[in-house]
Amino acid sequence: MPFLLGSFLTLSLGSCNQDQKTAGTLDTPTSGTIKISADESFQPVVEAQLSVFHRNYKNAKVTASYKPEGQVIQDLLQDSARVVIVSRQLTPPELKVFENAKITPRVTRIAYDGVALILHPENRDTLLSLPQLKEIFTGKASSWKQVNPASTLGDITIVFDNNNSGTARFVQDSITGKQPLSQKAYASQSSPAVIDYVAQNKNAIGVIGTNWISDFDDSTVVGFINRIKVVAVGRKTAPTDPDSYYQPYQAYLVQGNYPLRREVFTISREARAGLGTGFVSFVSGDKGQRIMLKAGLAPARGVVRLVEVKK
Repeated sequence: MPFLLGSFLTLSLGSCNQDQKTAGTLDTPTSGTIKISADESFQPVVEAQLSVFHRNYKNAKVTASYKPEGQVIQDLLQDSARVVIVSRQLTPPELKVFENAKITPRVTRIAYDGVALILHPENRDTLLSLPQLKEIFTGKASSWKQVNPASTLGDITIVFDNNNSGTARFVQDSITGKQPLSQKAYASQSSPAVIDYVAQNKNAIGVIGTNWISDFDDSTVVGFINRIKVVAVGRKTAPTDPDSYYQPYQAYLVQGNYPLRREVFTISREARAGLGTGFVSFVSGDKGQRIMLKAGLAPARGVVRLVEVKK
């Protein structure tokens, strides 16, 4: 079905803060049971965080749901999730919802991620500039021949991970300048589905979160990488040096060289120091930041060195 952008906004909280209503024993920063919600594009790294957190704290159970960004924010507003993980901060109308409920949401930056663009292995146009991407995503360039006259490929198909996804919103914010997306833009059901589609369709360009293809110690990630190509993105209209194009990998995220870099945040609605606070502290602390590093993201705290080896 065609890709439709939208935003979810609930102007009333369906219930009082769930941690205020807990009957019996209250959860603590290291014990209890809560639900969180995360943008689907961050699923691999969130699962890695939860795995280590649960090994460290046997009496804690954090259940995560992975959804498009719009639904994740809705979960936070409706008190369906104590903590959410997304790539944007709250908008003024969303903050007003919490203000009306006398709740102060706590926002913590936990990492830098990138929006990755992927192509079929037979597509040779793996160096694309931001102006070229704007033409592609707005539909001005509807075929690969318009991007590169030497291309043997046909009409461009754009595939996102979900309706109302964070990656789609980012493309409109950072590439198209809020212009509508091409009519040849479609929504898939997940990031793995985007990878599968691109691997099977020569004319496709897919949009996913970097952490699906950045942990090279993960056999699943290696399997994905072997099936597609990752676009290197340049800022200028016609860069003369291939070194001015960057792929969405860790060092370039840290340095800010990759043009499609985005921040990753936790947003908590917890009114006291409960399990949600404990999980956020873990993710933003030393162990959690090391997990970010291992996953190929740029930790919000810490330094990654880029070493260039020349023959």
